[in-house]
Amino acid sequence: MYENDEILCSASRYTEKYYLNPKFSNLPQRIQDELKVACVLFTQQVGGVIMLYYDKEGNLDILTQSNEDDLLYDEIGCGLKVKRLQIEKRELFEQLEQYYELFFGEPED
Repeated sequence: MYENDEILCSASRYTEKYYLNPKFSNLPQRIQDELKVACVLFTQQVGGVIMLYYDKEGNLDILTQSNEDDLLYDEIGCGLKVKRLQIEKRELFEQLEQYYELFFGEPED
């Protein structure tokens, strides 16, 4: 992640917590629930932390990480799971990118 990136949501296996950026609390409840389920299930299956964030161009991306001493973290499974999540949630992610552009994008001159 970079300085201008903006977190949409995240989940951690370590703290067993889910976070939705309050800036996006106006998303429909169904979307919020879908994001929560996807993130929490991800961390339950592979461990570590998952973060969905918007880069400076407004693209939605996924970042995962783990503690160095986490012997149960499945790095290979994590990569496969990220790809699967991107495929399964492609339509949702595209809609979230459109939402971000509409509500937070740079105004055109």
